[in-house]
Amino acid sequence: MQISVVIPLLNEEQSLAELYDWIAKVLRSNSFSYEIIFIDDGSTDGSWNTIEALSKNDQSVKGIRFNRNYGKSQALHAGFLKAQGDVVITMDADLQDNPEEIPELYDMIVKEGYDLVSGWKKKRYDNVITKNLPSKVFNAAARKTSGVKLHDFNCGLKAYRKEVIKNIDVYGEMHRYIPVLAKNAGYYKITEKEVQHQARKYGNTKFGINRFIHGFLDLISIWFLSKFGRRPMHLFGALGVLMFIIGFIAAGWIGFSKLYKLYHGIPNTLVAQNPWFYISLTVMIIGTQFFLAGFLGELILRSKRDKERYLIKKTTYNL
Repeated sequence: MQISVVIPLLNEEQSLAELYDWIAKVLRSNSFSYEIIFIDDGSTDGSWNTIEALSKNDQSVKGIRFNRNYGKSQALHAGFLKAQGDVVITMDADLQDNPEEIPELYDMIVKEGYDLVSGWKKKRYDNVITKNLPSKVFNAAARKTSGVKLHDFNCGLKAYRKEVIKNIDVYGEMHRYIPVLAKNAGYYKITEKEVQHQARKYGNTKFGINRFIHGFLDLISIWFLSKFGRRPMHLFGALGVLMFIIGFIAAGWIGFSKLYKLYHGIPNTLVAQNPWFYISLTVMIIGTQFFLAGFLGELILRSKRDKERYLIKKTTYNL
């Protein structure tokens, strides 16, 4: 199979049939062998009924329905597990991504040898204040922190070599950082393609300003994990030992100063009345806690087990 199109969605009943027709037309006209995987992330409208109807009429359409809303990252994770195509295309279900881009994205993976191609919505039809401006700030911070030079990390239209999506773990809300996860996994052939952005035709956006706040927090998380995720002791242990040594030296100096003054008969205050004694003691305690955090992190890392992160209520794979 040449292409798997993975589409996470939430309450997109109005757009699904039109999106399917558009994708199928493009793929058939280019003689691709393909599958279209819809992941219903807990929709409360008739989205799943539409997916079931499409899958009955076309065996290339497959559906996965979550028990409740788990988020886009979990939906992509489920879709990636099922995808069988040599090239995996992800896109949103709101008709803002243009399926006409798929053939060129496919060629960039297969013929030009890229591992991942990310869409770049250079011209956007979103609100400038609430979406475009925050998005520019977010993307600039992501480029600076991750070292991945993409203009639009949030674009849902991306193409992946099958090997990439089978070897990265998309969790939490890390879907916007899949290029960074791919880079950290050793896939360095990452580029972008300017793609056409469509104005939203049906419904309302599912994302608010809070996604940018979560995005920055996730960016910090992924930076930390890429640096110290495999050996947390390298950070926490080093900080802990450093702070403990500083506190120990400071406490020793206070004790030495006390003894020196007593020996020479110089008036001095009680150690317990010296504020620097409490500062040094606090630094030693914090240092010990940092060291223990690193130690516990190592234990957790070595003993963790894979767990189900979402419940699948129903699929169309057996229809």
